[in-house]
Amino acid sequence: MTVVHGPEPVAAILRAMAADTDVCGELVRAARTRSPELARLTEAETRSHVTAMIRAAGSWFTALDRVEAVEEQDFTAALLLGADRAVQGVPVTAVLRGVQAALTRAVEITMDRCRSVGVSDGVLLFVVLRLKEYGDAVERHVVHGYRAAEGTAHGGAEEARTRLLRQLLVGGLVPADEELARAGIRPNAEGLLYCFVADPAHPHASRSPRAATARLDGHLAGLCPRPPRAEEVPSGSLVVIAPAAPPAGLRAWYRLCVRAVDVGRRQGRHGLYDVTDFAAEIALADQPLLSAHLSRRLLGALDPADGFHRQLAITALTFLDCGHRLDQTAAALFTHPNTIRYRLGRLQQVTGGSLVDLPSDGGSGPVHALHWWWALTTWLRADGEPPAQP
Repeated sequence: MTVVHGPEPVAAILRAMAADTDVCGELVRAARTRSPELARLTEAETRSHVTAMIRAAGSWFTALDRVEAVEEQDFTAALLLGADRAVQGVPVTAVLRGVQAALTRAVEITMDRCRSVGVSDGVLLFVVLRLKEYGDAVERHVVHGYRAAEGTAHGGAEEARTRLLRQLLVGGLVPADEELARAGIRPNAEGLLYCFVADPAHPHASRSPRAATARLDGHLAGLCPRPPRAEEVPSGSLVVIAPAAPPAGLRAWYRLCVRAVDVGRRQGRHGLYDVTDFAAEIALADQPLLSAHLSRRLLGALDPADGFHRQLAITALTFLDCGHRLDQTAAALFTHPNTIRYRLGRLQQVTGGSLVDLPSDGGSGPVHALHWWWALTTWLRADGEPPAQP
């Protein structure tokens, strides 16, 4: 085997390694295995930095005979790596563990390839020393890039999240996976995300880990890989969560969650709710013409200026919300069941209709109750705000 002297073949080996997808994959795996924090990022993000730094190492070797050229080597990839990880919130120690693991594996592969082409022992020692020097320079520039971005990382990440959440939830445009990951938005193993909307009066309305939040058009919106839990919602906050959906389907759920939060705030609700808990209110609110007509037809005899009539309407609505149970209605209104019975009777006398007796046209019980609930809610809202849910 011919013995090769000089650093020239090493530069060619490093350039070939940068173009070798298997080698880059090995270095990526080494970094992700050594640093669990990096493993939570996409593999493509790590691969792009690894490729750039191996390519730069090849240029490092070709310029070793010119001191000024070595000083002018391009470490942009290392600076960008540090800055990106700062924005993503990865601890600098975790970043350096990954960098060191990838560099160590790169040296091992380089040594094996140098021996296979007959590089002399003297040159191998030279290669090890220069790769160590290159690795130290890479680490310095990674830390420099990290520290430079650290001061503005929070604001930069927040701006990126807001921009992407607006793009996705308001505009309906789905960003690339890499963009979402850089903004801290990562779907679960099934590629799905949970969208939630919170009462904007509570800026920290969800303590769900890995939740990416932003204020959008007067609402606090968020995305997370798992749904928030009840204990993660601070006391007094209102959070509405949608079912898991792919990024392309989140816009529609976001709109429904916004509608649900608006309804919940009017009703004085707080806590964690599924968006379907507001399904009836949202659906009926989309039909204002029908709402007004149904209210006039069933409750036209009620006088909005009469306090007793309003009391009758509140009692009837509470009776429906309590599943036609007199005892539960009385408890919710802090009165006696006989009082509830009396008020329902008076409502029937005034309006000519009954919440319990089916109409003569043969309508079904659930639909009949829905019509009354819809009419009562509309009538009370026109006279002010409907009562809070019992």
